[in-house]
Amino acid sequence: MGSIDIFYQGEGLREIEHIEFDENQTFGNLKTILVKKHGLENAVFVFLENADEPIGENSILREHAGAAGIKAHLHRCHKIDVSVTFNAKTVQHRFAPGATVSRVKRWAAEDKFGMTAEEASEHVLQIAGTQNRPAPGTHLGALTSTPNCKLAFDLVPDQRVNGAAGAEG
Repeated sequence: MGSIDIFYQGEGLREIEHIEFDENQTFGNLKTILVKKHGLENAVFVFLENADEPIGENSILREHAGAAGIKAHLHRCHKIDVSVTFNAKTVQHRFAPGATVSRVKRWAAEDKFGMTAEEASEHVLQIAGTQNRPAPGTHLGALTSTPNCKLAFDLVPDQRVNGAAGAEG
């Protein structure tokens, strides 16, 4: 029997965690272990990264593993209400907690605000009312918790320093 690397985030777990698990086990078994390990409520759903619906608890881990293992998210919210504001226009959509910040940015910048991929690459999502700019691979559920299940972002220019003041080119 082999093992699978499971990388996960969850409600109240902002950092990416790792566990090795028997590839023949179910997501329900994984959920039981992680709930106990982190003191989570048993009412959490298990989502694969960027999946729109929770994975069935009877699903076998090896059937959903990629080359790098499995990326998962545990959360009590089934959906997260997300709003993104850019140039005084706000768009809204419901995402699963395992959706990444990069997925939301691509949806907002390219699909809703009509940016090219190049233009979008020069912008980042910032949590509204803060200076917090979550990493692109961060799961939405790591940024909110039940009963709120909401996030508001501003799409802002990425501030890059191209050289020190007074530097000659």
